[in-house]
Amino acid sequence: MGVLDGIKKTEIRDLLGKGWLTHDGMWFYHTCNEFGIEKANTLNKAAIKSLAPIEVDRMRRLLGIVREGFETFDELMKFMQPALELTLPDSVFKKLHFTAPAGNLICWKWESWQCFAYKGMKQIGVIDGYRCGVMYRIECWLEALGVGYSMQPVIEGCLMHEKGACEGEIQVFLSAGRQE
Repeated sequence: MGVLDGIKKTEIRDLLGKGWLTHDGMWFYHTCNEFGIEKANTLNKAAIKSLAPIEVDRMRRLLGIVREGFETFDELMKFMQPALELTLPDSVFKKLHFTAPAGNLICWKWESWQCFAYKGMKQIGVIDGYRCGVMYRIECWLEALGVGYSMQPVIEGCLMHEKGACEGEIQVFLSAGRQE
């Protein structure tokens, strides 16, 4: 019997997800210390943008989605919800409410003061200059999937820090490009 035989799938996902979050946070911390917050933000977003197509492709294959593109909003959500659940450790996933209340509308909301990036950036003392990479990752996923969207509010910094809440809406356009 191998070591994986005695461990639950959710425990493995959480171990890998927490490892990724810790690496990401430590990378950001050391990059910020070496080059400053603006360069760290720029490099973070560049890494996210280049990771997204690879990540989306791996998720599609794992979830058995062989066809490129989505014909319906429901198909998109059947990708997005499981992809988030597979990517994030359970302790983080439970704090993000990512719903589709109507039509082609996705609503997101982090529980009060519970965004892992907000807490990490506050802990290392750079929250004032941090530019959100978490929701940017969602935007990059949508772009990698060829899905047009409009996000409100447009995120420049950290909504949790600036407004006391991180929540908003993403209007999805499956047949058109991104709306500004």
